[in-house]
Amino acid sequence: MFEKVLIANRGEIAIRIMRACRELDMKSVAVYSDADKTSLYTNYADESVPLGNPSPSQSYLNIEKIINAALDTGADAIHPGYGFLAENPELGRQCEKNGIKLIGPKGEHIEKMGDKITSKQLMKEAGVPVIEGTPEGIDDVEEAKEIAEAIGYPVIIKASAGGGGIGMRAVYSEEELVRALEATQSVALKNFGDATVFIEKYLEKPRHIEFQILADEYGNTIHVGDRECSIQRRHQKLLEEAPSPIMTEELRERMGESAVKAAEYIGYNSAGTVEFLYDNGDYYFLEMNTRIQVEHPITEIVTNTDLIKQQIKIACGEELEYSQSDITVTGHAIECRINAENPLADFAPNPGKITGYRSPGGPGVRLDSGVYMNYTIPTFYDSMISKLVTSGRTRNDAINRMKRALSEYIILGVKTTIPFHKAIMRNESFLAGDLNTHFVDEHKKGIEEEMEKVILEDLERVNRMKSTFMPGKKIAAISATVGTYFNAAQAQQMKKK
Repeated sequence: MFEKVLIANRGEIAIRIMRACRELDMKSVAVYSDADKTSLYTNYADESVPLGNPSPSQSYLNIEKIINAALDTGADAIHPGYGFLAENPELGRQCEKNGIKLIGPKGEHIEKMGDKITSKQLMKEAGVPVIEGTPEGIDDVEEAKEIAEAIGYPVIIKASAGGGGIGMRAVYSEEELVRALEATQSVALKNFGDATVFIEKYLEKPRHIEFQILADEYGNTIHVGDRECSIQRRHQKLLEEAPSPIMTEELRERMGESAVKAAEYIGYNSAGTVEFLYDNGDYYFLEMNTRIQVEHPITEIVTNTDLIKQQIKIACGEELEYSQSDITVTGHAIECRINAENPLADFAPNPGKITGYRSPGGPGVRLDSGVYMNYTIPTFYDSMISKLVTSGRTRNDAINRMKRALSEYIILGVKTTIPFHKAIMRNESFLAGDLNTHFVDEHKKGIEEEMEKVILEDLERVNRMKSTFMPGKKIAAISATVGTYFNAAQAQQMKKK
């Protein structure tokens, strides 16, 4: 076992990893930028090392600073969490060069699966279903036209490097193709330093279903169940649940076998996720994330596993504690990503100071968070505040529990996605499990109308509060926070209603 682990990340995921380290009797080291000097995770760790400049390139993405922090504190392992350096093969190379163990996969696996063209070709070789598309990168417009015509519109243009849906563009006609090709190449070069793009057949209403993988260095590979991640905005996940509402034992076995086959084919070892698009009874490989996922808590709940601890133990050289037959899915879990964003303004970021905070609790509620009262959410990083997770014996139980938990959650001073999630919990299509990756766009009008109702209900609740329970200033602060979701025109319209 490691004696000391440096967490090369921040916020709620840093605390989550530190909790696992404490249970394994390992010391933890936090690194922090100037913007995170007062963050909760820096105090939760056994030691903290400053990185200086808050710019990600000068702090959490600076491999030299991370390695030096590990060497200076005597850390024998580094856990990158997700985001930042989690899928950067150079971190692994530098760890190996300096005698530090990286808690994650080998650099070659990160490189192979991080390139969408290479990973797709590998999965085709492995016998995993893939979507029809170009076998290599493309930059010639005329060739792109021929390929798109052969595949059949609509098609989608994707960046080969990177992830998170950045730069992806659906194309429905030849007239759109040239503009979309140039735009995707530009975004790919800017974000990933690689302008390589490729073309695939576009599935118009697929579900996004992924399988959690655990693999050790002795050739043991298992899947730890499925997750539904179809509710997204701009290809970024907003809500996940486990298991998928459409999952059957037979489908889980088939898709799980494909996920395991994908990991085994490349000799993968660590925690990872194989993602699929599911459409009309068929499923296709989308990508493999060679790291722990944001949504890992829902899998932990329904399978009674600790994925972070398993990931650390694998890095220590231990054999998997589980065989495939040990993994059973029990009950249902839902995760809402609570971000500092205004969902009524196309999810525009809304960082700032939290002037009031009350977290939800009670049976079946888990909150992974890194914020507190009077904490200022920085402008430099992802807008996530917390991950609110509820569970129950059935999907309906988990939904009702989420409704209750969301009603208890109070965050003042910044706009959040809480109204959005409240609206989703009332949406008839969501309640019926009728989901696809365009769910938010398809139901945009209804969701926005429901959010307006939710916010007005919250305002009415504020007005009913008595000063004996909450000081007048605090009531004013809640009212101001809730009220600012609306711009002046919206507020006037609401009054007329």
